[in-house]
Amino acid sequence: MQFILLAVLMFAATSACAHPGSSNDDSSANQPVGKQQYAEFFIKGAKQVVQSNGIPKHAVGRFPNQGNPHTIKPQRQRYEWTAFPKVAQSITPIDRHPFGVAINGVLFDPGTAEFFRGDRHSEWKLEAMTSRMARALDANHAHVQPSGAYHYHGLPTALIDRLKTSSRSMILIGWAADGFPIYSLHGHRNSLDSNSPLVELRASYRMRKGNRPTGDSVPQGTYNGHYTLDWEYVAGSGDLDACNGRHGVTPEFPEGIYYYVITRDYPFIPRSFMGTPDPSFLHRRSPRNRMNGPFPSGDNAIRKKPHLQPKGH
Repeated sequence: MQFILLAVLMFAATSACAHPGSSNDDSSANQPVGKQQYAEFFIKGAKQVVQSNGIPKHAVGRFPNQGNPHTIKPQRQRYEWTAFPKVAQSITPIDRHPFGVAINGVLFDPGTAEFFRGDRHSEWKLEAMTSRMARALDANHAHVQPSGAYHYHGLPTALIDRLKTSSRSMILIGWAADGFPIYSLHGHRNSLDSNSPLVELRASYRMRKGNRPTGDSVPQGTYNGHYTLDWEYVAGSGDLDACNGRHGVTPEFPEGIYYYVITRDYPFIPRSFMGTPDPSFLHRRSPRNRMNGPFPSGDNAIRKKPHLQPKGH
């Protein structure tokens, strides 16, 4: 099992960096990062581990910009997750923590720190993808935190372009904090049949209808998608469950596995875990998810530990 996981890690991670840079005509994502990328994936015991500086290989938008005053800076981050994920008895909301990490070491972090009237205790939190905050996102649906951390709020389009080798294959783009894999957009029409055609998978959320509740602590007016509470899950209305995932076969897991999907529509990135998230994602400032010492020197390819490579690969 570890050999299979390692092969998946190394193939996907190397693909994320080895392809020639893709062109992007969107002026909001045509800037070279100008910083060296570092991301290392490896297996330690029963855990998969990533150490990275959070710098993508692909082009990004112009930062700072009018809606985002922050500059992309290398981070020191270490995250880990179980190599043997299991479905938990109940789902776990992500709260204000990252959902997972892309195979280039950049975080999937759908939450925001913007609330109605700036009240951090309000349950009315703005959505990055469907509110005024969207103006600050680049074409990779990403922007920059005050710490300088570049992170995705939706489909990482340039990363997907780098990984896309065929229109007939699902694309593994990352790992969730609970250990389940993350794929982009497409899955087999029959989730258990690898010969079934690929289709774009639909989330099972919709915007609420009517007006929001009244009161001074509530943004008045009709539901317009600007806030998280403007959306509701409707079981069976799409292809995916409340965690924006499903069970099925994938190229990396031909026997089947539960997997998440980054979708074109809300919630974009899942907002809850089907499994148990690793604590390294839940305490962002703790020493556990910070790398020690300087960044490794050398080229900007994703690194791998040769002694962990399966024989014959």
